[in-house]
Amino acid sequence: MVENKVVVITGASSGIGQATANRLAQAGAKVVLSARREERLKETVEQITAMGGLASYCSTDVTSMEDVQALADFAVRTYGTIDVWVNNAGLMPLSFLNKRKVDEWDRMIDVNIKGVLYGIAAAVAIMEQKKGGHIINVSSVAGHRVGMAGAVYSGTKFAVRAITEGLRMELSPTSNIRATIISPGMVETELLTTITDEDALNALKSRATAQALQSQDIAEAIFYAINQPERASVNEILIRPTTQPS
Repeated sequence: MVENKVVVITGASSGIGQATANRLAQAGAKVVLSARREERLKETVEQITAMGGLASYCSTDVTSMEDVQALADFAVRTYGTIDVWVNNAGLMPLSFLNKRKVDEWDRMIDVNIKGVLYGIAAAVAIMEQKKGGHIINVSSVAGHRVGMAGAVYSGTKFAVRAITEGLRMELSPTSNIRATIISPGMVETELLTTITDEDALNALKSRATAQALQSQDIAEAIFYAINQPERASVNEILIRPTTQPS
């Protein structure tokens, strides 16, 4: 159950991460928020504590293993342990391959893949020691199918699914560590603002659904996965807007 669990959330300064922090804190979790935008983290923590919740924050760049390890150490110092780690930080600068936006490819790989691996590395040592825990990785519908201008982004999200399945196979039977992949479809977040390729942005808009998901919808899915009894491991949730065809 969620109550009293210590939950670390990356990418928590806005969107899905922020909504998840609020939802879990409402349910009695002790949440540790992380992202690079410290002022946004501070505001969210103040909102949660004003409502009677327990929250702290630690400014973190998930592309740095040193930073991510410092986040884990901070969570343990503050609340004594880590029960759930949510790897939510991600980028989506879609682009056509012939635009050769190599810097954007590198950044996506660093955040979307390495950031997840660093989070797993930091959390697993603590969870193995206590013989239990839950790692939740936010992937995407793009981890199931490749959309126009989404080759590299989809590549990172396919990787997240593969990594999470490997984690489940290796550690769930021996260390009681649950592994969950959350794969959202179109969500109304700030991710669209990272797209610098106008052709890619137009391609995305052309297939946009009439009503996108809200961050709170994904937060509810994460809450559901955590809130199951220890014997039950929700391995994957694929959640699309009702009107999204693919």
